[in-house]
Amino acid sequence: MKIRATCKRDGRDFMVEQVIAAGGECPWDGEPFNADYAATLVDALQRAESAGTELEMALQVIADLHPEFRLHIDTVLAPLQEHMERLDMPLVRRG
Repeated sequence: MKIRATCKRDGRDFMVEQVIAAGGECPWDGEPFNADYAATLVDALQRAESAGTELEMALQVIADLHPEFRLHIDTVLAPLQEHMERLDMPLVRRG
């Protein structure tokens, strides 16, 4: 899964893989997205993309099997939505 994001500082879009390659820095201005936890951020971004791909592939296999049940979309998406909403919170400026 390729995850796209938007910088809260300047509103420019980028791909998460660009931040991973840049070691946690914005691909446009070179400023870190989280100076104190850059390595943790990069690791979490890598894991999010990998987990998204795994989830997508698993759901494809399940759908291809045409099982005699339906998955409840909200049980998959609601927990993700909660975290995504937290990411949309306005940027807090220090100092």
